[in-house]
Amino acid sequence: MNKLGFVGMGNMATALCSGFIKSGLISGEDVYGYAPHFDKLKKNAEKYGFVPKESLVDMVKECDTIILACKPYQIEEVLKELGDAIENKAIISIALGWNYDKLDNLIDADVRLQFVMPNTPAMVGEGVLLFEDKNSLLPEEREEIMKLFGSVGLVEEMASELMGIGGAVTGCGPAFVDLMMEAYADAAVKYGVKRDVAYKLVGQLVLGSAKLMLETGEHPAVLKDNVCSPGGSTIKGVTALEKAGFRNACIESIDSIMN
Repeated sequence: MNKLGFVGMGNMATALCSGFIKSGLISGEDVYGYAPHFDKLKKNAEKYGFVPKESLVDMVKECDTIILACKPYQIEEVLKELGDAIENKAIISIALGWNYDKLDNLIDADVRLQFVMPNTPAMVGEGVLLFEDKNSLLPEEREEIMKLFGSVGLVEEMASELMGIGGAVTGCGPAFVDLMMEAYADAAVKYGVKRDVAYKLVGQLVLGSAKLMLETGEHPAVLKDNVCSPGGSTIKGVTALEKAGFRNACIESIDSIMN
């Protein structure tokens, strides 16, 4: 790609933009951003290194790849405003629900489409970026875009019919993990640990546990068993979690989204 444009510069778009530029895969002078409030946009541009644009249509005309990062309810209005300006462009939607089929029903065939579901840990370069397998990007173009998104986390291709469950786990999951971290920090505070220290300890244990699983490739059950000595403290805690229905509660949190 030559120039990349963001339609909408909220938290997720800013995280992606910042990560892309930091990766060195694209220069800040080739990344444009548009948002309705130009004064705020300019401040973000100075901080993150992209080029702010006052006109949506003018920005899109200058770019060959466009990331739709506005609110889902704004998509139709944005596409209507853009009109012919998106001809022969690559459109990447990160707007919830705006997958390939939904966009394809509104956009002419000469526009290339890809739906991506990011999550908030992309803000620190540890996101999950789900790429819908159904798309109309050129093969080399898609490879380049996947590499760019890979600079802010793990890129995984998902079948269209699995984007919903994939997004439920990776998109909503950070809130569930946050809730768990808060609970364990509360437990530490209950027994005398200072609040700021408790959050550091719990945050690092979650980060370390995840990294251990990903880098070793070990099944979580194996890693759990490695910590559970016979008659020891950990197996007692595991038993308490099982008695409280911890694993079932995790599964039901996803069921509540999917059903």
